[in-house]
Amino acid sequence: MSHSTVPRSGAEADTPAKTPVASAGTPGARERRDPGKPDLRLRFRRDRALILMTLPAVVLLLVFNYLPVLGNVVAFQDYDPYISDNGIVSILHSPFVGLDNFQRIFEDPGFRNAVENTLVLFFLQLVLFFPVPVLLALLINSVVRPRVRAVAQAVLYLPHFFSWVLVIAVFQQMFGGAGMLSQLLRQHGYDGLDIMTDPHTFPFLVTAQSVWKDAGWGIIVFLAALASVPQDLYEAAAMDGAGRRRRMWHVTLPALRPVIALLLVLRVGDALTVGFEQILLQRDAVGPDAGEILDTFVWWNGVRNQDFGYAAAAGLIKGVVSIGLVLAANKVAHLMGEQGVYKK
Repeated sequence: MSHSTVPRSGAEADTPAKTPVASAGTPGARERRDPGKPDLRLRFRRDRALILMTLPAVVLLLVFNYLPVLGNVVAFQDYDPYISDNGIVSILHSPFVGLDNFQRIFEDPGFRNAVENTLVLFFLQLVLFFPVPVLLALLINSVVRPRVRAVAQAVLYLPHFFSWVLVIAVFQQMFGGAGMLSQLLRQHGYDGLDIMTDPHTFPFLVTAQSVWKDAGWGIIVFLAALASVPQDLYEAAAMDGAGRRRRMWHVTLPALRPVIALLLVLRVGDALTVGFEQILLQRDAVGPDAGEILDTFVWWNGVRNQDFGYAAAAGLIKGVVSIGLVLAANKVAHLMGEQGVYKK
């Protein structure tokens, strides 16, 4: 006899089944309100090891990245660090000037020149530098032999470990007034060529230096993305008659699109930072008209000229604009169907 045919007593038949109900304040109500979500104490106990591991990094981030942000108050002061040996006391006793530093900045032609040079370098590096790691990663990934692929990746990645002093010294020996290129031209009856001190070619020189030094670093990111592409997609495309170019266009590039969108958003947010040390080492060789960018402008006015409030105001403007660029670029990534830096 099945269970459904078993007769029940009269009391059981007349009494409706009751579902236990707990009050809103009882633990049972909280568990039913958030099923599957562990309590805060249970989550902390579960993730205690991970929290302890990340705690030093969080402390360093707070001390060296977020606490110094409070010092931007000097952008609204005529800050004098020599009032006291204590920096906090100097901030508290420096006169408040309101928006005077910002007014000076927008009236300063040197600041406009620095912004213009920064944007020129950014657009050149975005067009000439950003696609290079993608193309090199596709080229290395197409190499069949693993040993050749590893050697090529190591050779391209090696300049990333060089300091900017060494990179500029190498370019000086190659393209300077007494470099190999000038000597070769003189041996064949032509005039020498000094690219290192030419203001007109300086943006392209800086871009070439960045490509040589940091393209190998970007290759690693794109190769990691390519390694996650299932081989079944390539095999299916090959069975459908797709050649190497069509497989690259319809399989490889769509797999790289999220990574490209993410790095592009970060690159746009970093548009006003185009290499402080690299430019500072070559600024005097081409002059401030061609070699001044926002970072060197802040350094020159703050450290060299001791005008800390003025330099802080310029740095604050740069930070606010950079945040706006990140948000705008991330919005464009969302409209294109990509995640970007963060989800919607």
